Amino acid sequence: MFRTTKIMKNVLLIINIVVAIAITGLILLQGKGAGLGSAWGGGGEMFQTRRGIEKVTLRITIVLIVVFFALSLISFLLK
Repeated sequence: MFRTTKIMKNVLLIINIVVAIAITGLILLQGKGAGLGSAWGGGGEMFQTRRGIEKVTLRITIVLIVVFFALSLISFLLK
């Protein structure tokens, strides 16, 4: 039984790494040339709603973040 738990933890770790890389890529795709200054309100542009592929990218990012959190929690709880 100990061996299967160790294998499961390794599989969860690999999946977690893949999800983390996907999240990083999606976040980088969402940037519109804005630097760190705009992160605290320095952009000065008007608010626009997300449409089309931007909306899909945002939702996929949110889902992957939830999956990453769940996988991390499951991996932590496995002994």
